[in-house]
Amino acid sequence: MSKSLLPSTGFNFSAPTRWYDGLAQCQQQGVSHVLATIVAVNGSAPRALQAKMIITKDGYCDTLGGGGLEHDVMSTARQLLNGAIEASVSTQAPDKKTVRRNAIYTKHYPLGAKLAQCCGGSVTVMFECFNVTPPLSILVFGAGHVAAALMTILAELPCQVDWVDSRPEMFEPYLLNKSHGKESLQQGLNGLDTPALYQLPAHIRPHITDEPVDFVRPFIEPFNGQGGQRFILIMTHDHSLDFDLVRATIDSGLANDNERNSMPYIGCISSATKAKRFKDRLLQRGYNEHMVDKLTMPIGLPIGGKEPMAVAVSIAAQILQQYNRQL
Repeated sequence: MSKSLLPSTGFNFSAPTRWYDGLAQCQQQGVSHVLATIVAVNGSAPRALQAKMIITKDGYCDTLGGGGLEHDVMSTARQLLNGAIEASVSTQAPDKKTVRRNAIYTKHYPLGAKLAQCCGGSVTVMFECFNVTPPLSILVFGAGHVAAALMTILAELPCQVDWVDSRPEMFEPYLLNKSHGKESLQQGLNGLDTPALYQLPAHIRPHITDEPVDFVRPFIEPFNGQGGQRFILIMTHDHSLDFDLVRATIDSGLANDNERNSMPYIGCISSATKAKRFKDRLLQRGYNEHMVDKLTMPIGLPIGGKEPMAVAVSIAAQILQQYNRQL
């Protein structure tokens, strides 16, 4: 199975590394980051007014001029991301974990001996923190019409998506080089991470596996003690597989359900008849009503429409409603 479901130990900016490219990458992938901007310049300085750079917990792109100034800027940005420095916030939130969303902080730098820079002037840097709130992580099972439509929506949202299917051919339309389709898809089936092979945004990662159920626990367990909201969407071509995935998700969710970790959102695409059948089978197998109530089935807000995109819109709307409700 692919290891990419595990928490990332680092964030690497892909070329080109101008600040606006880095900002787009971080926003797309929901990575916590700081946009540092020179908002005032007095005298001589290494960069002009409005120069910018992006800093994450373990990476950066672009520059404010290097030297002691940039070193302190990066250190300050990471202290903000880690909560070591209090900053003013633009929104009110009851949970202390969320109050630093879009936080703003300013710092004045005399460019003298203290920073080992002989420019002689001074600059003021504004630090803007983004995505400090818990991330939105989504695990999608099934690559049919609705899932494909859903990906066009999720492609424009700051989230991390893992997309799983047992049928290699379902991902063939997304291959960059279709002339090597079978070879590339077989690599995916063998569990190799090949994100560069797919014409998908970096925050949507396809996985091909004969054992989709094996992806459930590795998706849930890394969140222990780290916060964040998890959404598991089940929409495969096989009703028996859907049921196995529902059971595995409830079991794994219950095993990690405590004061620090809540059950993930579990949604399964279905008709009313399929929903009743699944819930009855769960009750027959010893799951109590409280456990079964954790399952959202049918999935999506009741906005009407049966076209794949209409269903995808209803699912995306429900995810965003649930996610923003818990901020």
